Amino acid sequence: MTTAPPALLTVPEVMTRLKYGRSKVYDLIRSKRLRSITEGRCRRIPESAVEEYIRTRLKEAA
Repeated sequence: MTTAPPALLTVPEVMTRLKYGRSKVYDLIRSKRLRSITEGRCRRIPESAVEEYIRTRLKEAA
């Protein structure tokens, strides 16, 4: 049995999901608050990293 590979999102897809601008998403990546990978010039963010970021922000807000 194989497991599905993690979904990798583009920066514009993350922008849409989080309702953030491009600069904010790159700031989160640069500050290591949002995990990402780079292959060549392509930046991808695992869907699990976006979910983790949201969970962290909710805990901080509580």
